Amino acid sequence: MWNDVLTALEPYGESVIEPLVKIALILGALMTAAAYLVLLERWIAAWVQDRKGPNRVGIPLTKIKLFGLGQPLADGAKFFFKEEYTPAHVDKALFILAPITILAAALAIFAVIPFGSVLPPFAGMDRSIELVVAPNVDVGMVYVFALSSIAVYGVILGGWASNNKYSFLGGLRSSAQLIAYEIPLGLGILPVVLAAGSMRLDTIIEQQASIGVWNALVQPLGFVVFLVASFAEAARLPFDLPEAEQELIGGYHTEYAGMKLLLFLIAEFLHMVVAAFLITILFLGGWHFWGLTGAVGEPVTWVTAILRVVVLVTKIFMVILFFMLIRWSWPRFRFDQLMALAWKLMLPLGLINFVAVAVMVERGWLGWADAGTGVIVYEPAQVGLAVLFGWVVAVAGWIGAAIVAPLHTDNRPRLAHPFDSDQQVG
Repeated sequence: MWNDVLTALEPYGESVIEPLVKIALILGALMTAAAYLVLLERWIAAWVQDRKGPNRVGIPLTKIKLFGLGQPLADGAKFFFKEEYTPAHVDKALFILAPITILAAALAIFAVIPFGSVLPPFAGMDRSIELVVAPNVDVGMVYVFALSSIAVYGVILGGWASNNKYSFLGGLRSSAQLIAYEIPLGLGILPVVLAAGSMRLDTIIEQQASIGVWNALVQPLGFVVFLVASFAEAARLPFDLPEAEQELIGGYHTEYAGMKLLLFLIAEFLHMVVAAFLITILFLGGWHFWGLTGAVGEPVTWVTAILRVVVLVTKIFMVILFFMLIRWSWPRFRFDQLMALAWKLMLPLGLINFVAVAVMVERGWLGWADAGTGVIVYEPAQVGLAVLFGWVVAVAGWIGAAIVAPLHTDNRPRLAHPFDSDQQVG
């Protein structure tokens, strides 16, 4: 049977088998990572709160605890054996469609995200293997941005279909929040695309490796805008208003349980992983590290290829740790602060950064094309000038924001107005 299948696939060869292998590896890695990132976050929460985290569950039917590494398996089994209960008052079709939509969109984004550079030819192959499921996608950033926008539909569907006031309020909050922060998110991406001259993620990495300076150093203001917007788009604290437990019980997934709830929770963690990938690729140089991962255009050996994967994964892991530390050490914003931060602070700062990068590109500080050969030429002095200009713009932008709109970042409790009705006496 399998010989017949392989014989049938032989004419398609690499065009079918290679993407299927990549998809299988990525799905397995992502599902495993999502499970153990939950355990890691519980450990970090315990460390921040000065208590012990999960440390008991190990190998079943034995006394071997393995530092609690069996906890994700126990949690998965718990979800698997929970009753698949659907409340009678919900819209069943939309209720089931919502978690599927949000998880499918979160997984599909990884089709264009590189996990390294390339692998050298092996096993008789005559070309290198690119470490991305769908290589050479010229509109990679548009694809990522479009699919990340679809996530809001899953949240809105879950809130509407639940026919529950708490869920409905969570869906409304989410729609307002995600749509509002897509604009600063886009304004963080546009200057990076402008500097690289391409919407391909691998080209953006190569541009940073070529000039030897990461975009976080050239565009610090854009980096902060994109980082804040990524927190909001992933609905992580301090921006988890769609599912604020103290106010909405569970928000848009209050009525969900069992495997349907698990799909929502996996999608939430995958959004954080996607955000970490994008932050690393767009602003932290991707697989590039000085003196370790080689130069662009050089032949890639197995050592270089493995080092690039290790560097990329290490950076992503550090960004995820930063996400988790922020969650357990920063208080939740009020909803009015959340929206004011997007429209009155992040939006103007994103526009300022975009204009600044446009000036850098126009002046040729980030490289220019040689008239004879068409090769991009980079001069260290010009790149240094771009870094200095970027930091001057960032400092000036933040000082201006602190002067013009100080209350938009004020997280202190709002004082009651002396004429509020609940303050009246008699």
